[in-house]
Amino acid sequence: MSSLSSRNDWESYANRLEIRGQAFIDGEYVNAVSGETFPCLSPIDGRLLADVASCDTDDANNAVASARQVFESGAWSQLPPAERKKVVIRFAELIEENRDELALLETLDMGKPIRYSKAVDVYGAARAIRWSGEAVDKIYDELAPTPHNEIGMITREPIGVVAAIVPWNFPMLMACWKLGPALVSGNSVILKPSEKSPLTALRLGQLALDAGMPKGVLNVLPGFGHTVGKALALHMDVDTLVFTGSTRIAKQLMIYAGESNMKRVWLEAGGKSPNIVFADAPDLDAAAESAASAIAFNQGEVCTAGSRLLVEASIKDVFVEKVVAALKGWQPGHPLDPDTQVGAMVDQQQLDTVLSYIGKGTDAGANLVCGGARVMEESGGLFVEPTVFDNVNNDMSIAREEIFGPVLSVITFDTPEQAIAIANDTDYGLASAVWTSDISKAHKTAKSLRTGMVWINHYDGGDMTAPFGGYKQSGNGRDKSLHAFEKYTEVKATWIAL
Repeated sequence: MSSLSSRNDWESYANRLEIRGQAFIDGEYVNAVSGETFPCLSPIDGRLLADVASCDTDDANNAVASARQVFESGAWSQLPPAERKKVVIRFAELIEENRDELALLETLDMGKPIRYSKAVDVYGAARAIRWSGEAVDKIYDELAPTPHNEIGMITREPIGVVAAIVPWNFPMLMACWKLGPALVSGNSVILKPSEKSPLTALRLGQLALDAGMPKGVLNVLPGFGHTVGKALALHMDVDTLVFTGSTRIAKQLMIYAGESNMKRVWLEAGGKSPNIVFADAPDLDAAAESAASAIAFNQGEVCTAGSRLLVEASIKDVFVEKVVAALKGWQPGHPLDPDTQVGAMVDQQQLDTVLSYIGKGTDAGANLVCGGARVMEESGGLFVEPTVFDNVNNDMSIAREEIFGPVLSVITFDTPEQAIAIANDTDYGLASAVWTSDISKAHKTAKSLRTGMVWINHYDGGDMTAPFGGYKQSGNGRDKSLHAFEKYTEVKATWIAL
């Protein structure tokens, strides 16, 4: 049990925390070849956390060479699955044993409340790694139906060198969704965290080594997307590229893959998720509380955020009042205070983006119901109020573009058909939710929604057993569940004449 129970406890720990900013290549912390660094600033108060290695093409080459060498050696790739399983589960245990340090790094670096860094990010990261580890020796290959004098074997093999480019909003959790199946399948991985939040990824490199992974199996390259990210995407010896981030960058990575070696590219991109509330919802108060958390949790910096609230016209006024009341419990506070629900935006650029969209909503004629302003500016941090716009048209930019902040657009509808049409009228297709007491309506609506995930009478459900991913420009492939293993293995058919 942690002894860190107050803001003062966490701040005291932060003051004595040693933070590594070097890249992690071939089992060692090293400077970038160029010697270049970039400042890692905390969005909580602007403090300098570390000067972080700014990796580029030379560092990518070194990491890929290390990853390729250990893969070809068989030291990891040819271990029996049960042996890799032991190491990966030990990796999960080390994440749990270092939970306070990792949670603090995540909060200082990204600005999210410490309560969620610990309960959601660290717990979820360890759970993801352990689940994949437990699964690997329970996945069977196949035999084809053949004549009596032939055998057809269908087997899966590790694909080789995997580059994983992960986002800044859940840096450790998104990394571990990819690291679990990639590593335990026998691949070598080069993890490229966002330059906005690289610190927990750098710590994971050492923990993987401590767990027993050979040097080079997990390398971590901090730096910018247009430098080291591009170098990995164009590298001729990277076999697979997995990515979570914006749709704009996802499209660019597909181009880079085509310009290089046609590496497999798996993408989890943006979202503009509809949260549909029918008048016959079983509990409007619960639906309102859920709508509030769906937009305010993690400061709205969530790809599945319920940023479009579609409400049946007959209950709209009452329901919006309930949502506004629920959001009073989701106001920004100091992220190291264990009672805080909403933290800081990740950096000045993201804060400016959110405030810009709030201005666009007002200019377009939407009704600003609550929020809409920067707060706690005297702290030196980057905080913004959860914001609700009513009378939103689905053609407005605040309803069509991913804001990645706590900005909710309320849109009304009169019929299920109209709700479905509005919900599907988007470039994205990541997630959606439906609130109704009518089981037939729930199923028919869910089947009609062009999203990879649909939640009925709740929001953001599922666990490691359920696949995570979307339709349309929300990407391809799936994280979590056994389906995730498909991204990190090649299928081989071996036909034997007896």
